[in-house]
Amino acid sequence: MATFDVKNVKNEKIGQVDLSDEIMSYPVKPALMHEVVIMQLASRRAGTHSTLNRARMDGGRGAKPWRQKGTGRARSGSKKSPLWRGGAIAFGPHPRDYEYSMPKKKVKNALKSAIRAKSEANAIHIIDAMSVANGKTKEAVEILKNFSADRKVLIVYKEMDDKAKQAFRNIPYVDLLDVNGLNVYDVINARTILLCQDAIARIQEVLV
Repeated sequence: MATFDVKNVKNEKIGQVDLSDEIMSYPVKPALMHEVVIMQLASRRAGTHSTLNRARMDGGRGAKPWRQKGTGRARSGSKKSPLWRGGAIAFGPHPRDYEYSMPKKKVKNALKSAIRAKSEANAIHIIDAMSVANGKTKEAVEILKNFSADRKVLIVYKEMDDKAKQAFRNIPYVDLLDVNGLNVYDVINARTILLCQDAIARIQEVLV
């Protein structure tokens, strides 16, 4: 079992907690993590892009722009031609779903790999409870300063009171994430991860 210090919001050690070796001994695999991140980002795409082809454009069904012969210009049959400015788009994008899936085991292993990588970078801090007494953003900023966290902070929790959520949501560089939504992209993207102690059991339940 890998042992981590449990700290309070003042970054003071108050205890220890064990994480399963099955998670912490899993090797860091950049290629696997990259594969899963690409899948996640593809699934987040709206896919609502759309362009007009000749069939979907209005007009262009009447007379030719000019007669076929005698003008010295190339023959043309419709102002909807993709060759014309303001004409149709040839082979342009249309609404589609970019989402695809991967084997669950690969996704789990990629998350283990991401957690291991962040652990080796000393980017994970385990907090006993994320509480903000008066629900003020100023208090939340002070908590983050105790961990030198001022960019791309990810707070992972199982339960958090509304005061704390309100305080941290006002900070632009902080993301709050329910442990059930823990994923490879958010773990890799964060510079500092504040992991609430009550979320550890759920992580081990899913990944072990």
